[in-house]
Amino acid sequence: MFLSLAVVTVFMSALLLVSAGANSLRTRHITEQMSTLGVPQGMMAFLIGAQISGAAGVIAGLWWGPVGIAAAIGLALYFAGAVAFHLRVGDRKGASPADVLTMASVALIALRAATL
Repeated sequence: MFLSLAVVTVFMSALLLVSAGANSLRTRHITEQMSTLGVPQGMMAFLIGAQISGAAGVIAGLWWGPVGIAAAIGLALYFAGAVAFHLRVGDRKGASPADVLTMASVALIALRAATL
């Protein structure tokens, strides 16, 4: 079970770090998408920080379980919020990746809890 946890953790952390890097570039695509979703530009630094913190937290959670569970709960809330923002503006296509990442975060919670 710990191997499954490690694989999902590494996958999720890599995705979060790539996303944080892409968001920090503030390309036109990302800026337009955030504007469409109603996310103020001033929140971008917070969102990038949340992604980096989440990645660090789930990695640290491989060694200290409670930190991993707390980080995974934070990520589940982060991505559930992303789903809500996409659905609020009628963007079902954009909500799907966030929904999958919400479920992956819940899987991290379950896997880490099972390996304590």
